[in-house]
Amino acid sequence: MFGQLLLGVAGNDGVRRLVTGSSLSRPVVSRFIAGDDVDAAAGAVRDLTAQGIAVTLDRLGEDITAPEQADETVTGYTELLERLAGEGLTTGNEISIKLSALGQGLGPDGPRRATERAHLLVERAHALGVDVTVDMEDHTRVDDTLTTVRALRADFPRTGCVLQAMLRRTEGDARDLAHEGSRVRLVKGAYNEPPEVAYPAKADVDKAYVRCLRILLDGGAYPMIATHDLRIVALAEELLSGRPQGSAEFQMLYGIRAGEQQRLARDHTVRVYVPYGTDWYGYFSRRLAERPANLAFFARSLVAG
Repeated sequence: MFGQLLLGVAGNDGVRRLVTGSSLSRPVVSRFIAGDDVDAAAGAVRDLTAQGIAVTLDRLGEDITAPEQADETVTGYTELLERLAGEGLTTGNEISIKLSALGQGLGPDGPRRATERAHLLVERAHALGVDVTVDMEDHTRVDDTLTTVRALRADFPRTGCVLQAMLRRTEGDARDLAHEGSRVRLVKGAYNEPPEVAYPAKADVDKAYVRCLRILLDGGAYPMIATHDLRIVALAEELLSGRPQGSAEFQMLYGIRAGEQQRLARDHTVRVYVPYGTDWYGYFSRRLAERPANLAFFARSLVAG
């Protein structure tokens, strides 16, 4: 409930201008965002891989308003991929893409054009040995996003997708995706969704998360267990006990629970979601809404400034 309220406030244009225009925001944002450009992204990859932690990189930007912006997204990711290849940082790492940044919402033809752009990116990433996961956005885009994932997997079966446990439909989607070789990042969800389509209570979201994880594991999929909830982490480790090594991986966000990331990396594959770029507000506001501790950290930093 608190998170949904915060997301509603964060969506206000006045609040957006206040936060993004404040000189006090940037030092706090840097905890969760690697930096503005490809140099910063590559630096984060070097640091994390040196610790034995894999990376998925997100070039920030969503809900674009013009096709030119979608083309810029493709160009930006291509530059990133070439940089990773040039520095020998491709092995085991991946990129995450949002279809709204590729034009999914630009009119009736948007989903088709976004799929075409995504195919170009996945093709280039595949040629360089980099995996791609297609991020999931709000509930209105789930069907179009899964359609795109199916199209991409026809040529590139390792294309990953994301499921949000908070959505009531997700158990059905998990069953559809629970097959061998299916890479699925399972998250709780961080969008402001109506109760008709999403569980409003955290306890119900947690239970749905565990149910979906069991479905994916039992179906032979490769779950990417994306959570900072230590209770779910512990339960996931129990579920993985006795299963073959490499049956799943853990994922966490850049700047959150670094110690736990390192602990898990001793026995499991761990991947950190590293965002970079200047269009950070949407991502940042969702991180604040997910955990009150993040909001408290932000508030303390502003007061200290």
